[in-house]
Amino acid sequence: MNMDGNRDGTDSLSESEVLQDFMVTPVDMTMEMHMFGAMYAVSDDVTLMAMVPYVSKEMEHLTRMGGRFTTNSEGFGDIKTTALYKIHDRNKQRVHLNLGVSFPTGSINERDDTPAGDDVILPYPMQIGSGTFDLLPGITYLGQSEEGSWGAQALTTLRLGKNDNGYRLGNKYQLSGWIARNWTDWLGTSLRLTGTTWGDIDGADDRLNPMMIPTADPDRRSGTQVNVGFGVNLYAPKGNLQGSRLAMEFELPIYRSLDGPQLETDWQLTLGLQSSF
Repeated sequence: MNMDGNRDGTDSLSESEVLQDFMVTPVDMTMEMHMFGAMYAVSDDVTLMAMVPYVSKEMEHLTRMGGRFTTNSEGFGDIKTTALYKIHDRNKQRVHLNLGVSFPTGSINERDDTPAGDDVILPYPMQIGSGTFDLLPGITYLGQSEEGSWGAQALTTLRLGKNDNGYRLGNKYQLSGWIARNWTDWLGTSLRLTGTTWGDIDGADDRLNPMMIPTADPDRRSGTQVNVGFGVNLYAPKGNLQGSRLAMEFELPIYRSLDGPQLETDWQLTLGLQSSF
């Protein structure tokens, strides 16, 4: 995922505009997440899933005096476990309930060197985990035909309590819908529309100075974004790789409204390799 430039509401802000109110502004940020997952069907109606992420973040900054510096953080994130419960399966249409929990295994004490000092605590976006147990309820609908499939999904992230540093991230709500077309028995394409909204941080990490940089202000973290995604799926219908799938999806924002100044997401690329047996 790449974030480049700042936004307040639906308006883009220049670096000089942000530096009128803050000593430092973020310029851009990249995040890479490697997600390792496994699913196991307990029965025809219940499937269990676990996901372990490894996250790497890099953020470039500009100071009011014209200096530039970069901070980095890296490590395993919050482990997620989910149960998928099938409540409807008829006429090639299925509905699942998603019941998940996120465990606070990711670090919320990431540090790096900055002009303010060596080994200082990094702002909220550069932390790896949430520090809280989070509920992950949702519902998924899927329809299928010989030509392709279509579906919709509603997912939420509900934070429980506050973490050891005195805050909790905002709740997140996501709604998506997609259509997919099978061109051959090994090639398919998809089109997805995803809307996400998330809240400000409740509480604050006392080690951060919100007057210095907007990423340290817990009241400047909420926003709403709508993405359109284009996907390609490659299947292995037979042979040694039978049951495997290679998928790619590239997402671009078509609407962004942020409680800023806040870095805006410009694009997101997802690559996935799945194998079943």
